[in-house]
Amino acid sequence: MKTYNIYDAKTNLSKIIKEVQAGKEISIAKNGEPLVDLKLHQPKKNKIKFGAWTGMIDIPDEKLVGIDPEIQELVYGKDWDKK
Repeated sequence: MKTYNIYDAKTNLSKIIKEVQAGKEISIAKNGEPLVDLKLHQPKKNKIKFGAWTGMIDIPDEKLVGIDPEIQELVYGKDWDKK
């Protein structure tokens, strides 16, 4: 792991960013002690998971009579009618 002090990191920020993009591990130190480690940002992947509330809430079946089957599936999951 390559280490830069804060002054050098400020002076060479563009170079350091390119090194991180290339996969190198970089540490920034203050008074010779490592302070932070830099890593490449990984975007968060948001996925919709249908039926994610299955088992977490309890709605009596009589309350769901006449409600759209898609909504029932969102609340109870794909096999909601096979309890």
